[in-house]
Amino acid sequence: MQKKQDNTSLIWFRNNLRISDNTSLFKAMYHHEKVIAVYFFDPKYFKIDAFGIQKTAKFRAKFLIETVADLKRNLADVNITLLTYFKSPEEEIPKICKEFTVSSIYTQKEWTDEEVETNSLLKKALPNLKFVEDFDQFLYHPNSVSKDFSNIPDVFTTFRKGVEKKVRIDAEISVPKMAETNLIDTKTAIPTLEDLGFEDFQTNRNSAFPFKGGETEALKRLDYYLFETKKVSVYKNTRNGLVGIDYSTKFSPWLANGSVSAKTIYWKIKQFEKEFGSNESTYWVIFELIWRDYFKYISLKYGSKIFKIDGILDISYHWNTNSKVIQNWIDGKTKDDFVNANMIELKETGWMSNRGRQNVASYFAKELLQDWRIGAAYFESMLLDYDVHSNYGNWMYVSGVGNDPRDRKFNTQLQAQNYDGNYKFRNLWLEKTLF
Repeated sequence: MQKKQDNTSLIWFRNNLRISDNTSLFKAMYHHEKVIAVYFFDPKYFKIDAFGIQKTAKFRAKFLIETVADLKRNLADVNITLLTYFKSPEEEIPKICKEFTVSSIYTQKEWTDEEVETNSLLKKALPNLKFVEDFDQFLYHPNSVSKDFSNIPDVFTTFRKGVEKKVRIDAEISVPKMAETNLIDTKTAIPTLEDLGFEDFQTNRNSAFPFKGGETEALKRLDYYLFETKKVSVYKNTRNGLVGIDYSTKFSPWLANGSVSAKTIYWKIKQFEKEFGSNESTYWVIFELIWRDYFKYISLKYGSKIFKIDGILDISYHWNTNSKVIQNWIDGKTKDDFVNANMIELKETGWMSNRGRQNVASYFAKELLQDWRIGAAYFESMLLDYDVHSNYGNWMYVSGVGNDPRDRKFNTQLQAQNYDGNYKFRNLWLEKTLF
């Protein structure tokens, strides 16, 4: 092992809020004698966007606070101090670097517009610092997939077959423990919900996602879904469910902010298959992880086009922006009771099933003919498991400007009949009293 550098490194946590299988954390600990960490509740992610929608609403804000509190505890266990700020990185990181004589910054590689702009401002302010950025949110690492992202196929099946056949999935990374002398005596506070501009609230009793944020809870859920209940073995049969905590894995909120890595889930499934056997259901969880990867690769390929109204296909449709129609969709007051029930669930809990998301998005874009980016912005605000690449990738897909050349439209009434024929879901959320 090479000699560690006798200087301080800073780990800048973003959507990689875990200590297990974390490349930035490993590299900083491996190369430096002194390591500190920082997380920013960046004010720009709590502001109102161009469509008049708050970028992060209360559900994800609370989940994020819980996640960062757990990260702070877990880092303390390996003798690393986590600094937390309700400030912008470009404002505070230069001060941190000066105070602690930081020589290198380790962080997760990001490539969407807002994150790239923040990086550029920091690199300009700190020209002599070493920035080490690693792709750390993939199942299939980009270095193994393609040297040129313009070659990423525009059809998912082609991509999936290619990576499954030719690309191996890396092993997880474990981190050592720093010396106790690495801890620093400095106090910063994790903001409260009130600090972020919200009132505290209790989780709705009907929520299909009554879980807390953080790596500890993510690993508990993973163990529960795989080894404790073996629900993973019937996932493909139940994944289109609408009511309860176990119809789907519910891994996505933890995946979205990096409380757990896709690789960790993959290798746990492989362990399950080794002990209890594989079937179509265990594979299907991996299949969904590949879909998640795919939208990230599409984002790498097309850049900011995923946010444009004509999408990656450059197809111009006529889109409306009727504020009353949009508000009725948000409030669950459309002419479609299945859409309404799903939208009320989202408004009350920050969660919606995959089946529900496809239906309400298709209804918004194909039935109401509203600008799909407004629907995507509302999902960004409300969803506990918001992931920029999956969110915009899926919205383009159902709106006919993304990776679905068939440009389909969901028959929401038929979908309701097929997936909620007994009205259990609709009755749950269309009751007058929700608490």
